Amino acid sequence: MNWLYYHAYDLGAGFAALLWPFFGRRRRLAVDNVLKCGITADPQDAGRIAKQSWCHLAGHIMEALFVPKVITRENWREHLDVETDASPAAVKLLLESPETPIILASSHHGVWEAATNMISFVRPMIAISRVMNNKYVQKWLQKHHFRGNITVINKNHGFTPDIMAQWKRDCAAMTILMDQYTSGGLQLEFLGRPAKTFTSVTRLAMRYGYPIVVGSFVRIAPYKYRLVGGDPLSFAKDDDKAAATQLLNDRLGEAIRKYPEQYLWAHRRWR
Repeated sequence: MNWLYYHAYDLGAGFAALLWPFFGRRRRLAVDNVLKCGITADPQDAGRIAKQSWCHLAGHIMEALFVPKVITRENWREHLDVETDASPAAVKLLLESPETPIILASSHHGVWEAATNMISFVRPMIAISRVMNNKYVQKWLQKHHFRGNITVINKNHGFTPDIMAQWKRDCAAMTILMDQYTSGGLQLEFLGRPAKTFTSVTRLAMRYGYPIVVGSFVRIAPYKYRLVGGDPLSFAKDDDKAAATQLLNDRLGEAIRKYPEQYLWAHRRWR
């Protein structure tokens, strides 16, 4: 493997480590989030986790740039561990049942960009994303972000009839990060703390009857990733929306607690 490809994560993480002392507000926010979520009661350990998560973000973004050059349609299985922390039923549904439209519910945890590129080898992906305010940043992201059989939707435009038809027609994986801040939604618990929560995943599952895979892909080595998640979930139209959404939050929290160094603690999830 090319030296740059192999060390891309380390280069990104190292650069982030140099910048870490200069982002005092984000540093304090991350440490506070780690402590308040009960990941650890030791402030020093919380500082370590917060810093590692900050470095992981930069490392993952850097490594994701080279994923298409390293991971291909022919070798992607060699780069993915689905036996250690993943439900066999979830693996079968996500990676071996391309004839079924599904919802993939995740969070800012692990390696969401690399995972999306790999899953697109198996089935089309529809990813909900936000548009950057800076037009040059947005143009760069359009060229380098989420490459493959992936349709990126501006989250501000919602789920249009055309997108819903495409989801069903292509048997795609509708991919939604549930831990984004919202001033609306339901007041539920996320990692043991009150947090406004989007209900998009629950409403889509109840309306269309498609199953949900909840979890994360985490990094375990250079270009080696692990699926973390339980059995798929399904909801009926008359199920309790709040209880169903809370179950999704709980599932995401379980994955984060297993690998806390790969969660984005510095973002303002709780406001």
